[in-house]
Amino acid sequence: MNKLNIRFLFSLCVALFHGMVLFHPLAIKAETTLSLSTAIEIAHANDPWLMANQYEQDALQLRSGAAAVLPDPRITLGLANLAADSFQFSQENMTQLRLGVSQLFPRGETLTLQSKKLHLLSTQNPHLRMERRRQIEKTVTLLWLDIVKSEASLRLIENNRSLFEQLVEITEASYSSAYGSTQQQDIVRAQLELSRLEDRVHKLEQNRVMKEEQLSQWLSGKFTEHYLNASDARTVRLKIESNSLPKLELSQPTILQHDVTVNDRLITTLLMHPAVLTVDSMIDVSHTDIELAKQQYKPQWSINAGYAYRADDPSGNNRADLLSIGASFDVPLYTHKKQDKQLQAAVYNKESIKTKKWLLLRKMLADFNAIKVELLQLNKRHDLYQQTLLPQMQAQAESALNAYTNDEADFAEVVRARIDALNAEIDNLNIEVEQHKAIAQLNYYLTQQNKVREEGK
Repeated sequence: MNKLNIRFLFSLCVALFHGMVLFHPLAIKAETTLSLSTAIEIAHANDPWLMANQYEQDALQLRSGAAAVLPDPRITLGLANLAADSFQFSQENMTQLRLGVSQLFPRGETLTLQSKKLHLLSTQNPHLRMERRRQIEKTVTLLWLDIVKSEASLRLIENNRSLFEQLVEITEASYSSAYGSTQQQDIVRAQLELSRLEDRVHKLEQNRVMKEEQLSQWLSGKFTEHYLNASDARTVRLKIESNSLPKLELSQPTILQHDVTVNDRLITTLLMHPAVLTVDSMIDVSHTDIELAKQQYKPQWSINAGYAYRADDPSGNNRADLLSIGASFDVPLYTHKKQDKQLQAAVYNKESIKTKKWLLLRKMLADFNAIKVELLQLNKRHDLYQQTLLPQMQAQAESALNAYTNDEADFAEVVRARIDALNAEIDNLNIEVEQHKAIAQLNYYLTQQNKVREEGK
C-alpha cells in the first residue's frame, strides 16, 4: 500500500464520516415508544400524593359541615333523696325520679367560624395539587431531557467511533508499510482517542441508566398499563426511549422582552401561582383564627331543664311532680391573662404568614430572573454555535484533512480537528437541552390563574 492509496483511503473514510454527522441526532426522525406528554400523564395518574390530597380535602369539607352543628345535648336520669332505712320510693316527700336535659351553646359565632376555618383549610388542597402537578411536570421533563441528551450524545460518539477505529487500522497499515510520514506515536494517538471515546460512552450510559431509574419511579403504578400495556416497572423503563427533543415553548414568550412592564406582569403572574395561592389560603385561615380568638371574650351559655316524678304518699294522697329550668354562663374576668394573649398570638401568626408570602414571592422572582438570564445567554450561545462555531469547526476539520492529504500537516492535527468538531456537536446538543430545561423551569413559574381555578372545581 503506497502513500497515495493510504491518504485516499483516509480521505474517503473522513468523507463518509462527514456525511454521517451532517445528520444531527436531534433531527433524526424516529418512532418514540413513549412521548413526554404521555409520560407526564402517567406520572400524574400514578402519583399517590394527589389522591391522598383529594381525600384530605374531602375529609376537611365533611368536618366543616359537622363543625357548624351544636354539641349534642346531655341527658341525665337519676333517683334522688331515697329513704336509706327502707328504700321505699313513696316514703318521703323529697324522693324523686329525675329526668334532665341540658344544651351547651359555644361562645358567640364560634361554630360558624370553626366551620369556616375548616372550609378555608380545604381550599388549600386544589392549589397544593396544582403545585404538585407542576412540580411533577417539571421533574419528569428534566429527567426526560437528560435521557434524550444521553441518547443523542451516544449517537454522536458512536458515529465517531467507527471513524477512529478505521483511523487506527489505517495508521497501523501506513506505519507497517513504511511509506509516508506515519509514526508510531500516530498509532498511539489514534488508539488513545478511541479509548477516550469508549470512556465517554460508559459515562453517558451510566448517566442514562441513572436517569431512567429516576424517571421509572414516576411511571410505575396501577395506571401504567392503561397507557402502555405494561405490567411492571422494568417494562416501562425499557420503553423510555426518545431520539428527539420535545417541542417546549414558553407559555408567555413576551416575558423575555426588555420592557418596563415585564416585571409588573411577572409579579401579577406569580401572585396567581398555586404556591402563592396556598399561602393566601393560610392567611385567610389565620384571619379566621383572629375572629375565633375574639369570641373568647364572649360568655358560653348552657340551658338545662328537668322533670322530677314523685310517688303518692303512704296514705294514697297524690304528690305533685316537679319541673325545673335554668341557664348558666361563664364570665371572662381574667382576659389580660388568657384572651388578650390568645388574640395577640393569632395576630402575630397572621403577620408571620404574610411575611412568608412576600419571602416566597421574592425567592420565586429571583429564581425566575436567574433562569431567564440563563436562557437568554443560552440563546446567544446557540446562535453562535449555529452561525459561527459549527461551520468553523467543520471548515477546520476539512482544512486539516486537505493539508494532511497534501502532506502539509501531520496526523495529530487531523485527529485534533475531528475531536474538536465532535466536542462542538456535543456542546451544541448540551446547549439545546439546557435551553429546553430553562423553558420547562420558567413555565413552572408561569402557571396561569385559570388553570388553578379549573383544578379547584
